[in-house]
Amino acid sequence: MLSQKTRYTIRALQHLADRYGEGLVPLSEIVEKQNIPAKFLTVILSELGREGVVLAQRGKDGGYALALSPVDIRYGDIVRIMRGSLALVPCASRFSHEKCKNCVEESNCRLRSLMLQVRDETAAVLDRITLADPIVLEPAYGAE
Repeated sequence: MLSQKTRYTIRALQHLADRYGEGLVPLSEIVEKQNIPAKFLTVILSELGREGVVLAQRGKDGGYALALSPVDIRYGDIVRIMRGSLALVPCASRFSHEKCKNCVEESNCRLRSLMLQVRDETAAVLDRITLADPIVLEPAYGAE
């Protein structure tokens, strides 16, 4: 499951992608439109600045903008920046692999084998879609 921080990050970056090329976007606009607490958003945008994804300018006319074109920012990259991995279990991570505590040998673990497949399919989707790609809104679950 994605953390609240990762979900806020994605919404903030989607907002900046929608405004790409229009100049700096005030923090207050992102807070209001995306319903993200200002202090939390400031921390997130600071992290994204250190990662080279977001540009920031302080002051009265300050704000935030994407440092890269939306076509160059993949959802998989966003999740990896925030979570460190797409894997649901540490032993299925490609870049930060760790053995699971209290588990059987990895070569005998069917759960690990399944989670590697889940991780690979998740990566295939998230690494294919960028902030520039249209996301079709689905009706709410249970809505007719």
